[in-house]
Amino acid sequence: MSYRDSGHEGDEHVPHRRDVLLPSLVKDLRAYVEVTKPASVLLLLFTALATMFVAAGGWNFSSRLFLTTFVAVTLGCAGANTITCYIDRDMDRVMERTKRRPIPSGRIHPPQRALYWGILLTASSFILAWTINPLTFVLGFLGWADNVLVYSLLMKRRSPLNVILGGFSGGLPALVGWAAVQNSLNLTALLIASIVVLWIPNHIWNLAIVYTEDYKKVRVPMLPAVFSLEKTIRCTVVTVVLMYACSLALYFVGGFGFIYLGIALVFGLVMTVSNVILSLTPSRQRAWIMFKLSSPYLFVLFLAMVLDVLLS
Repeated sequence: MSYRDSGHEGDEHVPHRRDVLLPSLVKDLRAYVEVTKPASVLLLLFTALATMFVAAGGWNFSSRLFLTTFVAVTLGCAGANTITCYIDRDMDRVMERTKRRPIPSGRIHPPQRALYWGILLTASSFILAWTINPLTFVLGFLGWADNVLVYSLLMKRRSPLNVILGGFSGGLPALVGWAAVQNSLNLTALLIASIVVLWIPNHIWNLAIVYTEDYKKVRVPMLPAVFSLEKTIRCTVVTVVLMYACSLALYFVGGFGFIYLGIALVFGLVMTVSNVILSLTPSRQRAWIMFKLSSPYLFVLFLAMVLDVLLS
């Protein structure tokens, strides 16, 4: 038998099984991370950790508590996002903005794998939250329930109030951060959470303005899909003004210093005036700009809380 007949000719050009599997595993891992919406998770996680610093007056908590809360909030937000992606998989296939997500694009197949992944993440988060204290567990569960059950399953496809009623979940990570340290809630914690809750309509409605046709296509009654552009923006301005008011009230209630007050005043004024200008000269392009500014605003505001506590 010749070397050619032995089947070994050109072995150097035949990829090893490991070389084939590794890129596939990396792609799978990327898809399972992407379905959790990591950008959303990171922002909500930051609100939780920043609130921990405010509740403790600095780094006056153990590294173990910090790590446990960090992982619990991360897994909880990731799990809820994954399950909502599974719930929304039918309309995600149709909408231009979402059709490249892991489930509709087929990178996670069958879709039930995403559901199992979301359940695993959520269950792990609940277990960790319970080890912190029962209040943290209850708040984590309420946040998950509002996002998955109230918003995604009950309200998103039925009512233009979906963002309002489902937005409470956005403030729960901040309350979890506070409860992890204090094992109680007070007006300061509620005001911090309210800022996030009131931030959500500005964030989502401005994005929905840009993709109004997408929502109409899948018959989701997002506010700009059922009301005029002008009315949607007026509603957004109301929530932004209330958000600004809460951020300033927090200075007086929470005992913050001039670092927080200065940043809250300036950045809140920029957000408010920009949205008022948008209401006077409504356009999808300007709504997109406001959407892009919303996340940095929330990050900077919570960073101001941390800096104020640490430096004052």
